[in-house]
Amino acid sequence: MNIIGVIPARFASTRFPGKPLHPIAGKPLLQRVIERCQMAHSISEVIVATDDQRIFDLAKQFCRAEMTRSDHPSGSDRIAEVATHHKCDAVINIQGDEPLIDPAVIDGVAGALADCEMSTAATTLRSVEEWQSPNVVKVVTCLDGHALYFSRRTIPFVRDAATLSVHEQMRAFPTLKHLGIYGYRRDTLLRLVKFPQSPLETAEKLEQLRALENGISIAVVRVNYDSVGVDVPEDVEKVERLLSDR
Repeated sequence: MNIIGVIPARFASTRFPGKPLHPIAGKPLLQRVIERCQMAHSISEVIVATDDQRIFDLAKQFCRAEMTRSDHPSGSDRIAEVATHHKCDAVINIQGDEPLIDPAVIDGVAGALADCEMSTAATTLRSVEEWQSPNVVKVVTCLDGHALYFSRRTIPFVRDAATLSVHEQMRAFPTLKHLGIYGYRRDTLLRLVKFPQSPLETAEKLEQLRALENGISIAVVRVNYDSVGVDVPEDVEKVERLLSDR
């Protein structure tokens, strides 16, 4: 299977404008993400999809870069534009703000596409702050590992532990934290972005719910890696400490 990795990258981040170009221990953030992706064994090529000339000029020094429209409502729409003119079998959508992304996670998500139209990754949620945070997406799965639902709420509600402390509730049922990486069969991706926003997607502001509401099954690969993203300028120092420890 010919699988390409696509990194959607925008300059106009609300919380951190110009984030892809910001230096992380001497290298632009985007360069670090590209280099980690290029270590994955499953993808034939890494492509940066952007609507900004500055990001394009940086990315093309390290991989293929493509200019895309500026009006895409989501990263999936941006990578779908790239997929329309690439003869690939599948696409991995990789977050552009995770300079420590584990290549093995990319390979795991890619491998799941052999038996499923769409795939993603999740890890056991360990932090009380993340368990309580609506910014950390949770996922529950079927017994076969496919996604049942994604939510910003903590799911499932464990009734017998509801009166216990948060730590005890977390022990009663290990919650899965969704990691923002997606694999798509090419035809599935191009079909998905043609669907209108779905009711659950609109309510939760989670675009993967559009796939579930339209009958597209999502395989959830469980991994030990926990995402370390750069969302705000304050995250830079945290990531640099982790790089230094390595």
